[in-house]
Parts: sequence; C-alpha cells; structure tokens
Amino acid sequence: MQINGVVVVTGGASGIGAVCCRKFLEAGAQVVVLDRSSELPAELRGKVAGPVVADISDEDEMRQAAARIEDEIGPVVALTNCAAIMQGPLRPNELSMKEFDDIVRVDQRGTYVSCLVFGEAMLARGHGSIVNFASTAALRSVPLHAYAPAKAAVASMTECLAGEWGPAGVRVNAVSPGYTNTPATRARIEKGERDPAPLRENAVLGRLVEPEEVANAVVFLASPLSSGITGVNVPVDCGWLLAPSWQTYGGLRRP
Repeated sequence: MQINGVVVVTGGASGIGAVCCRKFLEAGAQVVVLDRSSELPAELRGKVAGPVVADISDEDEMRQAAARIEDEIGPVVALTNCAAIMQGPLRPNELSMKEFDDIVRVDQRGTYVSCLVFGEAMLARGHGSIVNFASTAALRSVPLHAYAPAKAAVASMTECLAGEWGPAGVRVNAVSPGYTNTPATRARIEKGERDPAPLRENAVLGRLVEPEEVANAVVFLASPLSSGITGVNVPVDCGWLLAPSWQTYGGLRRP
C-alpha cells in the first residue's frame, strides 16, 4: 500500500495510534501526530511531525490545530481518529456522571469535531479519507455503559458522514477492534485484573488481536486500495463477534 501526502493520527502518541503511525510511515505517508500528550514513543521520534497538542473535544483548539497542520505541513489526505478514553466494567451506579461525560466528550464528540475540522478542507479539495475507531463493544451488550454507547455513536456518525460527504469525494469508514494485545491490556493481565483465557476462548481464531492487525486495516481503508469503500465499519476482532452464537451448539469446535 502506498499513501502519498499528509496523514493525521489523533491519539497517535501511544497504543494502537502509535502503531498506526508506524504503518502509515511504512506506506510512505508524511505522518502528523495530534495528541493531548507532548511526548512521543522512541520509535516515532524524528520520523513524524508533532505532536500537535490539542484536546480533540475542543472545537477551537482543533480548528487551530488543523489550520496549523494545513499551513505548515501540507494538505491532509487522510485522518485517523484513534484518540479515546477507555472505561472499566462498572455498574451504572458505580459509574460517575463525570466519567460518563468525559468518555462521551472525547470518544463521541471528539471524533465528530476532528472529522469536522479536517473534513472541511478535504471537501474543498474534493478528496480525502477518514478512518474512525469504533469498537466491537458498540456491537454487543457489554457492561461499558458510557464507552459502548459512545462507540456506537461513532459507528453511526461514520455512516452519516459517509453519506453526506461521499458525493464530494471524501470517504469515511471505521474499524472496530476487538480485545487487542496492547501494552495497556498486557499490564491489566499482569496485575491480575484481567483473565486472558476467556478473551482467547471466545474468539474464533483463539487469540487476542495484535495492534498491527488493526493498523493494517486502518491503513488499507485510508489508502487508494479501498477507493470504492465508504461507510463501512470493519471488525478486527479475531472472530469475537461470531463466537457467542456457537455456544448454543456446544461452543466452537477446536481441532
């Protein structure tokens, strides 16, 4: 895959976002990290522009960031919205409204604001590609009472913006990662806060998703190779969404 031009990755300073940056670099893109953190991982230092520090939920900050990137670095051909706040599996009465509001503000509003401020320039040029991060949590009933609805909203806004902006030549798609082998996930497992066995057993492929696998899907959707695709939400979940219905028949039939 080859991508020529400037690609912006929100939340690109860590986690899957950082892996997406690396994959975009491998595809030949000029990568700009937009993040609330001013620190970059060692693997990205000197290779990407930024980080441009901004709160993705703040429209004024994001408009200033988008203008700065367009003026100083170049026209943005692709945007990937990785920035998000995660949530633990709390009961509704344990989930504070402050945490609820913060998750919705960043995960839902922030994704929309980012699409808006970068999408306007893409619309004016008549081309561009946006890849949002939804989640498999948005597609099933889970005990994530702020995160899952916010990510469901991301999946919905992806379809809405794809329909709105497609006639102008701007594509909008989403990926929905499943349980992914990120440093944060490994840290929770090492602390005994998460049992990896059910995560593997409830996936058709019998394992967690690797961050590179999510990033590969993101780069594909952002690239010209997916030029005929818009408005889709691609699960990258090792088959986690498929496995539960097999419980009716005694579970997945492992070889």
